[in-house]
Amino acid sequence: MTSTSVETPRVGLSPLLRLLILTQLAFNIGFFAVLPFLADHLGQAVGMAGWLVGFVLGLRTFSQQGLFVVGGALADRYGIRPVVLAGCALRIGGFWWLGYAERTGSVIGAVLLIGFAAALFSPAVESEVARQAVLHEEAGGHRTRVLALFTVAGQAGAFVGPLLGALLLSVDFRTVCLAGAGVFVLVLAGHAWLLPQRVPGRRQVQLKGGLGVLARNRRFLALCCAYGAYLLGYNQLYLALPEEVERATGSQSALAWLFALSSLLVVTAQLPVTRWAGTRLALRRSMAAGLLLIGAGFAVVAAARPADWTGVRGLVPSAGFVVLLTLGQMLVAPAARAWVPDLAPEGRLGLYTGALSSVSGLIVLAGSSLTGSLLVAGLPPAVPWLVLAAVPVAAIGLLPREEDTDRLSGAPGS
Repeated sequence: MTSTSVETPRVGLSPLLRLLILTQLAFNIGFFAVLPFLADHLGQAVGMAGWLVGFVLGLRTFSQQGLFVVGGALADRYGIRPVVLAGCALRIGGFWWLGYAERTGSVIGAVLLIGFAAALFSPAVESEVARQAVLHEEAGGHRTRVLALFTVAGQAGAFVGPLLGALLLSVDFRTVCLAGAGVFVLVLAGHAWLLPQRVPGRRQVQLKGGLGVLARNRRFLALCCAYGAYLLGYNQLYLALPEEVERATGSQSALAWLFALSSLLVVTAQLPVTRWAGTRLALRRSMAAGLLLIGAGFAVVAAARPADWTGVRGLVPSAGFVVLLTLGQMLVAPAARAWVPDLAPEGRLGLYTGALSSVSGLIVLAGSSLTGSLLVAGLPPAVPWLVLAAVPVAAIGLLPREEDTDRLSGAPGS
């Protein structure tokens, strides 16, 4: 099906949407002020062995992504206000605890608390943003523009946070943690004041029965699998890319510039890309195009590997990979989040938003283990990258068919 090329008139964001988008910015500033420096602190200051550092970081990811489904279900049952406020309070306590933690058990407790805090507030905020985006669309706006703004705010926070942390690290890691806690104190106070006691139109449901219906929703699970393939590809920024950069240059110092390139692309190009896609592509086609771009990024490195370029020239394929991966992300992420409200039953948007992260996170966890083995298997240098290129391309076949929607920001398709 083809979509109309007439662009919907611009509609202003509601006060609640503006608050939630700014919330994502503040969340990521506070979080990324601490996270990039955690591994070095655990290894150098706390004296943990390398395997234990990796285990602790994995626990943080599990307690966050793996439990998103819990936070989403709680938001459906009790509303977003108590869940968001509880998550902020736990994050404050977790950062404070981490700043003073000097033993392994204490560090693990703090890290689990930090992760679970995000498992509470993130799906609550994300599900309400998705619901408000549908209402914004019904008022004449673009659903995916709202989700794109949310993505840009998060990426801007992820860019500013490490700069704040690096500045404070000149004092010590405890100061970084307390500053992160301070950010969440401000977020907690702002939301206690501004977040409505009850969001109009948000129906609260019982916890019982939601998971059973979700497990039988094949279209939604297919979306989760395709989204998991995207996340697995994106995760190679932290697994395959560092290895390739070190091979080409002898160190990983260029990674910081490549990450900055990715962040800059999202901040500057996400909205134009979403605006273009919103008038030309359906949800499925947007995700398919994004997955193809991600596959092409891996193929660029695979094509260059037999030449074994080094130095600055050796970084060109890596830069191409980052650019194509980031462009793919710009198409996949907003479309996937915009699709969830069409697949979730009434009153279960929080559960389904959380499940999208939890199910895809489990796919990444399993896939990353296989990827790590693939990279050290002694295969011809292009083969691992070709295999990685095939994953997002194959995932296009998993995407559910849209039934009743033509445009990327179209009417519900289920």
